[in-house]
Amino acid sequence: MQKEISFSMEKGDAHEQDDDDGRVRRTGTLMSASAHIITAVIGSGVLSLAWCFGQLDCYRSPDPVNGTRNYNYMQAVKANLGGLQYKFCGVAQYGILIGATIGYTITSAISMAAIKRSNCFHKHSHHTGYHTLNNSYLIIFAVIEIVLSQIPNFHKLSIISIVATIMSFTYATIGIALSIAKIAGGHPRTSLTGIPVGKDMPSVEKMWSTFSAIGDIAFAYSFCPVLLEIQDTLKSSPPENKVMKRASTVGVSASTLFYLICGTLGYAAFGNDAPGNYLTGFGFYEPFWLIDFGNLCIVIHLLGAYQVYVQPFFAFVESWSKEKWPRNKFIVREYSLGKFKIKIFRLTWRSSYVVLATLVAMVFPFFNSFLGLIGATTFWPLTVYFPIEMYISQAKILKNSFTWIWMKVLSLACLIVSLVAAAGSIRGLIVSVETLKLFHSVS
Repeated sequence: MQKEISFSMEKGDAHEQDDDDGRVRRTGTLMSASAHIITAVIGSGVLSLAWCFGQLDCYRSPDPVNGTRNYNYMQAVKANLGGLQYKFCGVAQYGILIGATIGYTITSAISMAAIKRSNCFHKHSHHTGYHTLNNSYLIIFAVIEIVLSQIPNFHKLSIISIVATIMSFTYATIGIALSIAKIAGGHPRTSLTGIPVGKDMPSVEKMWSTFSAIGDIAFAYSFCPVLLEIQDTLKSSPPENKVMKRASTVGVSASTLFYLICGTLGYAAFGNDAPGNYLTGFGFYEPFWLIDFGNLCIVIHLLGAYQVYVQPFFAFVESWSKEKWPRNKFIVREYSLGKFKIKIFRLTWRSSYVVLATLVAMVFPFFNSFLGLIGATTFWPLTVYFPIEMYISQAKILKNSFTWIWMKVLSLACLIVSLVAAAGSIRGLIVSVETLKLFHSVS
């Protein structure tokens, strides 16, 4: 009888607008959680699976089913590891989230510009660059994001993430299909170790390229900073940890399948001359309309991915502001406009954030290189260290036991990967700065 009462309280009455903890009623499902994960993963390493299995049971503490909710990554770290590491986690988490939104802004502009270039190539020839400034495309992306940023919280992103997931699978499928067509037309030069060391690839350059490649692979699954926020959207029945494990399996498995197919077929199609991006790097020129559609899908996907990454930061700033100035009408007052509820503070601050992020993208067109450095430095703590330490703490793993030892070895191995990737990113950043032109992002 007691279990039934407890379950009823947790579930809440059907007519209630709030959940048992007073927050907006959670309506997330396996499908929406999987969509959030895929949206965050595709387009953004395999090594983060260790984080997933360690983190999934940290949503509630101390009991994974009936314990107190940890609404975000920082709270989970604070509940399991203490205050100092909690602060370090916050700097790392929000640093990568902010960096990702700026990176997505740049990437989207490049895809928009690629549509124009594709049409020019089709009408004229492939031998002329048809390069164009990206500023107008950056502004277009920013205007759309200002509108989308008024979505009040992560719980309302389900439709956007589902659409973004469809788009990510669509442009991945286009890349696969075009790769198969190119493979059928010939067999480019390939090798077991990629581009061989020689006249065109000095040994030092090969080393840096290898470091960068390792970093790209390691960060390919970088949804860990928003995983708990995704889990916080789920209904409490069935238990969130069980649904989240299934959602992670679906999301990561689907993403991995597409990654493997795109990677192997892409290399088979282009060999050692593979471009940095199938669609924006013009590994293909025809059919031009398919290239255009693929780039459009990238833009739509990144519009959604931007929100998946920025909503936790929005929530953090707004929650902190409300606690700091609880009686400030500008911050707390909400106005009704038909079915919509508007907060002037939310409208002002979120719009300002998007504008500032866009300005950074315009001023520093090489920001993707800087983002690589942010990703390298935050990969180990967010994806590996904190999850493993939380799992050891929560599961009470004995020091020097077999499980404790192999987890520490895994953490050390991933730290080495992170350091190697950081070195490659720093080198790429130095090269990018040498050719810097402010407000001169060109595709």
